[in-house]
Amino acid sequence: MTLQQNVDLSPFNTLALPGQAARYLKITDPAQLADPELKSEKRFILGGGSNLVLTGDFAGLLLHMAIPGKRLLREDAEAFYIEAGAGENWHDFVQWTLAQGWPGLENLSLIPGTVGAAPIQNIGAYGLEVGECFDSLTAWDFEQQDFVSFDRASCRFAYRDSLFKQQGWHLDGRMAITSVVFRLAKAWQPNIRYADLAQELAAQEINRPTPQDVATAIIAVRQRKLPDPAQIPNTGSFFHNPVVCAEEAGRLAVDHPGLPRYPQPDGRVKLAAGWLIEQAGWKGKNLGPVGMYEKQALVLVNHGGATGADVKRTMAAVQADVRARFALDLQAEPVFL
Repeated sequence: MTLQQNVDLSPFNTLALPGQAARYLKITDPAQLADPELKSEKRFILGGGSNLVLTGDFAGLLLHMAIPGKRLLREDAEAFYIEAGAGENWHDFVQWTLAQGWPGLENLSLIPGTVGAAPIQNIGAYGLEVGECFDSLTAWDFEQQDFVSFDRASCRFAYRDSLFKQQGWHLDGRMAITSVVFRLAKAWQPNIRYADLAQELAAQEINRPTPQDVATAIIAVRQRKLPDPAQIPNTGSFFHNPVVCAEEAGRLAVDHPGLPRYPQPDGRVKLAAGWLIEQAGWKGKNLGPVGMYEKQALVLVNHGGATGADVKRTMAAVQADVRARFALDLQAEPVFL
């Protein structure tokens, strides 16, 4: 095993922020993680870098998860069970499952990142969270020095949250997810309740969409609304959608009649952070080299030459203006390193 020294991390984060890792190791085989030399290092586990804000140099060991592989693990009368390595590109994996005739993940098309990172964040879009299609995962535990497994219940999935975030394991580098198994039900029904998706399908005159139709429509909507990180560096949605009690949502709706509200199963109400940011005057507004995207106010973008400090300054300004207008505190989605 050869650790690289003082590695430039700007190519490994989709915000294209500057920073170096004192030590770097690309992981392509789970067995690499068992090397005793890695146990004593200060670690950070990196996937696709699409949910990361670099605030400077990292003085420890950055483990870049690039474990490949995808296969049908098994099937039963009700579902297909698909296993993928942590380093597989998420969007490519979703499209592969559809091509194999295993639908269920199509609403999560075009989300950046890797398979291994998906359960940490419990990624979601267009009415689906990855936890709903999750079966289990395998991870290397640096404290136990062994591989451990987690089923769906033990992952404690919540809105953009999981056990791995709740325990801080994604920050302290204790756990490195090596593979994930998804349960894709054979009794497929299209999930098209989101207005943007339904409108896109209607515009294409598709009344009975196939899984690929849903994926194609979502890709079209996302490409219209969201910038390509290769063209305009960004991390996708930068803030969580606030979830508030029904009473607070009702109060806000009285003062702001256009406020989008999404009732949740637990009785609370999810609000649209992008709408709040736009109403606070930040859609298309910049603070130095960093701003909120002109087509979607929820997306923070780097117009060139930004640092982590620039991102934090813009984030704080957006949070302050939303707080002043709505008395709500926006929480950032990305991990800060």
